Amino acid sequence: MSTCFFTLYSFPEDFSELNNIMERKEHMVFGLHPVLECIKAGKEVDRILISKDIQVSQLAEILKTCKLRNIPVQKVPIEKLHRLTKKNHQGIIAFLSEIEYASLDNIIRQCFEQGETPMVLMLDRITDVRNFGAIARSAECMGVHAIVIPAKGAAQINSDAMKTSAGALQHIPVCRENNLRETARYLQQCGLSLVACTEKANVALDACDFTSPVCILMGSEEDGINSELLKIADHLVLIPMTGKIESLNVSVSAGIILYEASRQRRV
Repeated sequence: MSTCFFTLYSFPEDFSELNNIMERKEHMVFGLHPVLECIKAGKEVDRILISKDIQVSQLAEILKTCKLRNIPVQKVPIEKLHRLTKKNHQGIIAFLSEIEYASLDNIIRQCFEQGETPMVLMLDRITDVRNFGAIARSAECMGVHAIVIPAKGAAQINSDAMKTSAGALQHIPVCRENNLRETARYLQQCGLSLVACTEKANVALDACDFTSPVCILMGSEEDGINSELLKIADHLVLIPMTGKIESLNVSVSAGIILYEASRQRRV
């Protein structure tokens, strides 16, 4: 049976670098039995990396449990696992989440039951942890009820994300969903308008009504919002800009859009 959590490193000259290394390793579990027990114990697992070459009977139970608990599993070359730890990882490494994921169904129901107007922020493949943390900070400050992320292709909610959020991720619910398109359809059926923020739009941000139930959709740093989500959006809006640079960082864009939504709701 293998053990988990700590890996030896050469002592870095920068103490902040040492702290970052230790924080990352404290949230990593490796070895077939430790990972399985971690999942069975109900720990919030952000993702699991499995060697492409691993073939053991115990793996079937792990994969089945991951599917039931909506835990993303990625098959990777064994070399990647070797780079993450020198210990006997047995071909599997799990990364624990810093937060507990919330139920979107419960949040929407509670909003309506309490007479509140839901505002949900859906992030399509935002992969940079610092961008995610900064967005979460703005979302919490501007009254967003929940952040929705995909089970695969989203930023890991690690210590860097927590620090960048300035504690916001301890307060704002984060919901992890398998299929964003189906989730967007569900929210529309609940009465929320899907507002996609994209440079492909021709309607200015302040012309959109954010006072009714709404799901604000932001796209990835690389290629924006997935075309399948754009097709079902109720509104496409953009941030009017007058400078020579035609794009903004996604976390800055999110802050501007959420402020406008919050401003309209305060009027």
